Amino acid sequence: MNVVIDGHSLTAADVVAVSRRDASGAFAKVSLSPEARAKLAATRDWLDQNFMNDEAPLMYSFNTGVGLFKDQRVLMKDMVEYQRKSVYAHATGVGEPFDEDVVRATMLLRANAFASNYSGPRVELVERLLDCLNAGLVPYIPQKGSVGASGDLAPLAHMSGAVCGFTEAQMFWQGQLMSAQDALAAAGLSKTFDLSAKDASCLINGSTVSLALAALVIEDGKRILKHADISLSLSLECLRGELAAFQARIHAARPHPGQAATARNVMKLVGDSQRCSEAARHTVYPDEGRDPAKPPAPRVQDVYSLRCGPQVHGPVREALAYADRIIATEINSATDNPLVFDNGKGGYEIISGGHFHGQYVAQAMDIVAMVLTDLGSICERRLARLVDPTMSYGLPRNLLAGTRGLNTGYATVQCSMSALVMENRTLSTPGSVDSIPGKSNAEDHVSNSTWCGRKARTIAENVEQIVAGEILLATQALSLIDQVAAQHPIGSGTKAALGAVRAVIAPALDGDRWYGIEMVQARDLVQSNAIVTAVETAVGGLE
Repeated sequence: MNVVIDGHSLTAADVVAVSRRDASGAFAKVSLSPEARAKLAATRDWLDQNFMNDEAPLMYSFNTGVGLFKDQRVLMKDMVEYQRKSVYAHATGVGEPFDEDVVRATMLLRANAFASNYSGPRVELVERLLDCLNAGLVPYIPQKGSVGASGDLAPLAHMSGAVCGFTEAQMFWQGQLMSAQDALAAAGLSKTFDLSAKDASCLINGSTVSLALAALVIEDGKRILKHADISLSLSLECLRGELAAFQARIHAARPHPGQAATARNVMKLVGDSQRCSEAARHTVYPDEGRDPAKPPAPRVQDVYSLRCGPQVHGPVREALAYADRIIATEINSATDNPLVFDNGKGGYEIISGGHFHGQYVAQAMDIVAMVLTDLGSICERRLARLVDPTMSYGLPRNLLAGTRGLNTGYATVQCSMSALVMENRTLSTPGSVDSIPGKSNAEDHVSNSTWCGRKARTIAENVEQIVAGEILLATQALSLIDQVAAQHPIGSGTKAALGAVRAVIAPALDGDRWYGIEMVQARDLVQSNAIVTAVETAVGGLE
């Protein structure tokens, strides 16, 4: 796959294709469109001919210092050194490095911003970024140190130093961390790359690391939500749930599109289920403790974590759609400062603005963090019911098959999932409302977008594991009561989901085992989309 960038048409799906390996283990390649290249070259040629002199008007960061040194001219004879020093001055990140997918997304998005032809870099700079990306080079970028205005200066400076082969910079090459120059040489690229006027400010300005995090988190969130609809459906089968709450007429009375979509997904999975029926509830489950001669109490309606699934999953869907729209715009935006504009008279002018400010991204990520936290919370409440026979209508305690006492079962899996929920609740505290002025109050309001993106990514990872946990426990429950409930088969969609899990994870029928292994396996199934693929093959596409 080849992704062609022009600054206007890049999609989140393209970002994922370039940032993460496909099923064959390959990344999508990236190239600059010929039209974008021609426009970039024409703009830069004009700038070089008209502004590369010491009589040119002062233009922020083009021929001036930055911050409160904005009125200090940088002479042309010092321009190359100024570019280097600008990167050095901002390479102040700390902490562990970002993962490969975040770094690759950052490099792609920065290049795409340049392709929009508002930044004024040399074409050679864009090509250098793409050459490094296509060669599989991954700059070492510390995660901490950006406040999301004036862009992600610190992390982007670390990226820039690596791409340019600065002595102090580092890169990963084929999984090995080494000096940037050694990595560049190993990949067959020149060890160093000189920057010219405006190149440094183009590279380090803009909240592009925040954007990379956001684009990936939203795509992950959409995938996780589909699996949460599946895990809800599996739990309904385990608990012989009441399906009336998912009827279309119910949701037409409160016509939020998100909740209606979840209800339709659930009915597609369990609409033909005989397990979710009054007849199935007459079967006595192993720990139900009911006289088989006596009928069960009327169900009437289920608890909130089941019955209100659409009303909780639905807002997640709509919040993700909102954030998706914000990030789709941001992906194809010019976000550095200053910007270069065609004046319509055969020339260009440079205008200072504030597109580097990451507030759009920060607030979108805070919203995503909150809704994903709540999604994880309701999933954990459902899986907690599965291990307690007093709440599961008689499923074996702890979903254990084996000698009790000698074995414990899945109770601690539920504890681990509750730990993730509590972690998420702390992380979902909004970060976009926090601002500390910097640089002698030149930057008197900042977005905190990088932290918002980082914590949203952690929350998404936790929720992915929680949803996988619900799927794991629900499929264990269904396997344990497979024989006793055989007269009332589960739905076509949930049967397909169960089959996808069982193709990888066998049920625990002989007592305790190393549950951590299957927790990871379940998470990997969610990551690979194998369960959704199996379900959609059986019952059609999910929303």
